[in-house]
Amino acid sequence: MIQLNRKKKRPMVPTSSMSDIGFLLLIFIMLISLINQRHEVKIDYPEGKLLEKTQETDNLEIWIERNGNISVDGFVVTVEELEKKIAGTIAENPSTRVHILADRNTPYRYVNATVTILQRLQHRVVSFVVKEELR
Repeated sequence: MIQLNRKKKRPMVPTSSMSDIGFLLLIFIMLISLINQRHEVKIDYPEGKLLEKTQETDNLEIWIERNGNISVDGFVVTVEELEKKIAGTIAENPSTRVHILADRNTPYRYVNATVTILQRLQHRVVSFVVKEELR
């Protein structure tokens, strides 16, 4: 019996595809982090003395700029569209808290238009978002 002198081959892990897998994971993580991104409008927050922390989930944020532009979910809406959006959100989840974020120099008539819609819809779970007054 003749034995051939064969070397056993060690199993190899292909490392050339590891960079592809890492790159795909990086793209996946970046896309997932963009899904939960909060849409913010640059405003100068008013200051308040009495603050109350509210829940961070189940909120409808209404942004009101100085010039009267109203934004919801990153899109500028009209007063009529705002009323439909609020009514639809409340119909889906009646415990939704409405957060009104208005610039400190916003004329009252723009904020009042939003408050009037909330009164008409009889929704009373509303917060005016302010920053804490510096002492």
